[in-house]
This record gives sequence, structure tokens and C-alpha cells, in this order.
Amino acid sequence: MDKTVNEMSTNDTGMMRGVRYFFGIFMVLFYLAVAVLLATNFFGFAFSKWLQWLFAALFGLYGLYRGYRLVTGQDFYGRRPADNDEQESYTTYAEQLKKMKEDNETKL
Repeated sequence: MDKTVNEMSTNDTGMMRGVRYFFGIFMVLFYLAVAVLLATNFFGFAFSKWLQWLFAALFGLYGLYRGYRLVTGQDFYGRRPADNDEQESYTTYAEQLKKMKEDNETKL
């Protein structure tokens, strides 16, 4: 059974999935740690306070966003596993809209 490149990239199993989760958790912790270190002026930058807090907030929010994506199962391109258990591939919102449009055109 030959798989296409798209099927292989969207159906991660085993070790690659574990590596992806480990890296994702590491990056979430990294961004949150940098946010805390920037907020406490650990690096000793000569920024103004508002700029320091701005960057701390941006790093913190991005860390939370990455954590949310990790928990919800989104991949790099914003794809999620399909809700339908029969379909094992990933679908983007744009692909779903395209399919709905095609279905409506065939009914006419």
C-alpha cells in the first residue's frame, strides 16, 4: 500500500508524533520562560519599562497560543484532524468550504 507524500505528512504515528509533542511542549515552556525573564528584567536590557512589558506580554501570549494549538491538535498549517472518524486525513477550513461549494454546484 503506497501512500502519497500528503498522506505520510498528515498521518504521523509513533516516534515522530512523540518528538513533535516534546518539541511543542518545550517551545511553549521556552516562550513562557522568556516572557517571565523579560518581565523581571533578568537580561538587564536598557529598554524602557513599557517596551519591556510589551515584549514580555507578546512572548507570553504567543506561548499560550502555541500551547492552545498543541492541546487542540492543530499542525503547522492550522489543520485539525477531521471530526468524521471515517476520514483519517486532515482538512483545512478552506478545503471544507471548497467541498461545500462543489457540492452545492452539483445539486444545481
